[in-house]
Amino acid sequence: MTTDQRTITNPATLHDPTPFGYSHAVSAPGELVFIAGQYASDADTGAPVPGDFAAQVELSLANLGRALAGVGLSFEHVVRLGSFVVDHGPGKLEILGKALHTVFGERLPAQTLSGVAALALPGMLFEIDAVAVRPAG
Repeated sequence: MTTDQRTITNPATLHDPTPFGYSHAVSAPGELVFIAGQYASDADTGAPVPGDFAAQVELSLANLGRALAGVGLSFEHVVRLGSFVVDHGPGKLEILGKALHTVFGERLPAQTLSGVAALALPGMLFEIDAVAVRPAG
């Protein structure tokens, strides 16, 4: 799918979400593909890789890219993200926003961010899941 098949809508009646790394609404024709939560995991064992929040975000996004590639898709196919941040605060939002701009550029997917007390495994600071669209035809 080329990026021109996605329609991103940020209504003027709502705040500009792009500094925070997301868009209010994204639509695209085709088949939905659901990507499970990706985190900063060791490629062999699945154990969380130690690191600060920024390092875990970077590896989590790289793993998301690998999961997408595994089904023949890429970041340009993503229309929605779910982000989970342990001990969320404004500094973490800034780190995440910059990382998402690096991966998605100005074509930001819709996103819901949830601050959580803990994730599935000790040491996990961040997890991200996605909904992508496989182009029709």
